[in-house]
Amino acid sequence: MSFKRALGPFDATMVVIGGIIGSGIFINPYIVAQRLDSSALVLGAWVAGGAIALAGAYSYAELGALFPRAGGQYVYLRDAYHPIAGFLYGWALLALIESGAIAAVAITFANYALRLAGRPDVAAIPVAIGAIVLLSIINYLGVKPGSRVLNVLVVLKVGALAVLIVAGAMAPMQPGWWTAARASTDSGVTVALSFGAALIPILFAYGGWQNANYVAEEIENPRRNLPLSLLAGTTAVVVIYVLINAVYLRALGLEGLAATTTPASKAAEGLFGAWGDRFVTAAIAISTFGFLDLAILAPTRVYYAMAADKLFFPALAHLHSRFRTPWLAILIQSTWSCVLAATGRYEQLLNYVVFADWIFFGLTVGTVLVFRRTVPLAQREPDAYRAPGYPFVQILFVLISAAVVFSVVRADPAAALRGAALLALGVPVYAWFARKR
Repeated sequence: MSFKRALGPFDATMVVIGGIIGSGIFINPYIVAQRLDSSALVLGAWVAGGAIALAGAYSYAELGALFPRAGGQYVYLRDAYHPIAGFLYGWALLALIESGAIAAVAITFANYALRLAGRPDVAAIPVAIGAIVLLSIINYLGVKPGSRVLNVLVVLKVGALAVLIVAGAMAPMQPGWWTAARASTDSGVTVALSFGAALIPILFAYGGWQNANYVAEEIENPRRNLPLSLLAGTTAVVVIYVLINAVYLRALGLEGLAATTTPASKAAEGLFGAWGDRFVTAAIAISTFGFLDLAILAPTRVYYAMAADKLFFPALAHLHSRFRTPWLAILIQSTWSCVLAATGRYEQLLNYVVFADWIFFGLTVGTVLVFRRTVPLAQREPDAYRAPGYPFVQILFVLISAAVVFSVVRADPAAALRGAALLALGVPVYAWFARKR
């Protein structure tokens, strides 16, 4: 039994956008404004982060067109390097990266949903677990129901950001917002280091384009539609992120943006008055619920692919006879996410392995270099998608990924060490499954 190709180009594009836009763009831009000394540098950093994200998406588009299979990154890492590279990615994804993200996002959704309902005094964890269970049931029933819910939520959150952008462009602006700059005697090296530090939260905000590659086997005509959705979706997010940061700077100014931990709420309050905070609260609740839906839908295809290779529990490779979904993988990931949410320790656990995401981003883009040698362009279809800028774009992306990982290690060596220990724990697990196979 195989997956059902039920996702059209619009559905796949919504997967890309929904995988990138979460709650960060509503909250985190103040960190960038604190680390950089001018409005021009702030916007430049968001443009640079967008260019890096597009470089990653271009590379993933070539990989997805070459190997349109369920599992995405797992497949590329397995075939380019060694099965253990793919396994360790899937292992980290299930153990903490994705399950921890589901738990964290569910708690964020619950807090904002309760605040919107006027009941911030109600415990958030039961609501968070209820959201995970509800979306797990929807995705259990088929990729199309999960995709339809995602499409609606993505349209709503993009619409909310569009309202902020249009309203911000029409509202009075802070005088001199574009030329605002702090007095500084920093050297060029210090400015470059600050720019690099500002890129870390930006690159985290731009991550998520890889979700479309997870469900490649469920996309109609993936060799054409997967690259199209990756490029269209990522480009749309870059435009939205740059424009929304321009709105924050116009409405709050550089110092005002740096001084508030809730820039979207503060900007909306100035634009819409008392209703502004409520508008942003609803937007964040919608955005996090959509991200949660996608986090339950897409990554389970990685565990399915691992099991199909007999490198994980065999039952995970069985699709539901009627709905054609990896139902057991959905149940396991969601159950573990509920446990992490219930313990309240998911944030600490997630910090241990947050650096792993960019380890695997760098390794995955590096597979483009491998496959250009092992599967030369002459052996591919004439119209097969090719990532532009080869090999310089891919090499630069790998170096940037290494810099991001180094920055995380430098900022929190204890968390990085524990994350490395978690990855190392996957080695004997892989050896056990490989020996059984």
